[in-house]
Amino acid sequence: MKLSNKGLDLIKQFEGCELKAYICPAGVLTIGYGHTGSDVKQSMVITESQATEVLRKDVAKFETGVSTITSGTDLNQNQFDALVSFAFNSGLNALKSSTLLRKVMAKPSDKTIALEFARWNKSGGKILPCLTTRRYAESKLYFS
Repeated sequence: MKLSNKGLDLIKQFEGCELKAYICPAGVLTIGYGHTGSDVKQSMVITESQATEVLRKDVAKFETGVSTITSGTDLNQNQFDALVSFAFNSGLNALKSSTLLRKVMAKPSDKTIALEFARWNKSGGKILPCLTTRRYAESKLYFS
């Protein structure tokens, strides 16, 4: 399964886009929708279209990862998109070891899955409003 435009738009909304390369808070040279790598150069500038193209490439490994770890579970497109957004933000390993995934695998329609999305709103032990909002949006997409 591939990420839909709705899922891509969700990721774009929360990642934000910088068309000029910058140093992120972690000290990493970054451009577009959070893209890092040896191809990012100081003072590099890209277009919105290029940023979307790079994001599509970056998200491909998360599409593959979510497809692999949820194989055997009948997910609809919105459920898949929400899980890819979650994994893109939190990492595939976080998803693999989560109660969120266990509940999805047991019963994808279980309404308590929304609570599991909501639990992932912290960074460094602190609740971040932006993560609370993102998890709510992912949960809303998952159940739509």
